[in-house]
Amino acid sequence: MKQISIIVPRGEYILSSVLGSYKIFNAVNAYLRRAGKEPMFNIQLVGLDDRSALYGGAFTVTPDVTPEQARKSDLVIISAISVPYVAQNTDFIPWIRKEHANGAEVASLCTGAFLLAMTGLLDGKSCSTHWMAADAFRQMFPHITLMTDKIVTDEDGIYSSGGAYSFLNLVLYIVEKYAGREVAIYIAKLMEIEFERDSQSPFTIFRGQKDHEDEPIKQAQAYMEENLDKKMNIDTIAQKFAISRRNFERRFKKATANTPVEYLQRVRMEAAKKSFESGNNNVNEVMYAVGYTDDKAFRSIFKKITGLSPLAYRRKYNRKMINDDCYEQIAL
Repeated sequence: MKQISIIVPRGEYILSSVLGSYKIFNAVNAYLRRAGKEPMFNIQLVGLDDRSALYGGAFTVTPDVTPEQARKSDLVIISAISVPYVAQNTDFIPWIRKEHANGAEVASLCTGAFLLAMTGLLDGKSCSTHWMAADAFRQMFPHITLMTDKIVTDEDGIYSSGGAYSFLNLVLYIVEKYAGREVAIYIAKLMEIEFERDSQSPFTIFRGQKDHEDEPIKQAQAYMEENLDKKMNIDTIAQKFAISRRNFERRFKKATANTPVEYLQRVRMEAAKKSFESGNNNVNEVMYAVGYTDDKAFRSIFKKITGLSPLAYRRKYNRKMINDDCYEQIAL
């Protein structure tokens, strides 16, 4: 039987990451019992305190054990901790390291990646986390490769998941690894979780990385965002702010974690996404509105950033197109 240890953090955390993981592993046990088999998982909630209250006491979680009392783990799950509260949970780190040294695998859910990174177990590896926390993660852990497009990463039994409810896909991934594909597919159908979803790119909202103190670079960012429909040259932008191109690119990358070209692509694609979500313009009209004249380049960059073609993205997120599809299906 596999011993699953789910961390109940201190401070604010995503309750569903604890409850959802607990329910899925219990659902596997129930399925196996109905099939006349032995349950596979023993689950313990591990906390630093006797109880954990959330949302003004509306919800309370009572851990089963402290780290010192916990049974030896086969898998430690680090729940999604709100980033400002990660520091309140560093007392878990020695226990996580000890469990890993004794053979346990370790999985972080969403922003649980911050605590996992602090253990040192991600050094030299890659991981994922919520796209909203990506800039903060890169600043804190520049030596770790962050895969912002990935829903699931797995390197030598160190797992991570993308943001929010995508933790369900990682837990399903682990269920398949431990209990087999048939069981994982059953649980996916039972809980209506989209199976084998591998990218969080379609959900990413680019907010513009302005949490820095380089004022000329902020002005350059604003200039790019306000002139998306115009043809822009990085040399010209650098000259506009009286910075050499080489220095401009160096400062821009340091301030935003993107090169100027990458940043311009991201803000243009974000504008295109918003147009596809709410407007009626066709792909070419949107392409011209965000400063592209090369159809192939626009479609290629859009798919690279979102994981979907422009038409597929519009069909997925534009309310009018969704309704039109529904009416067509009803008519059929």
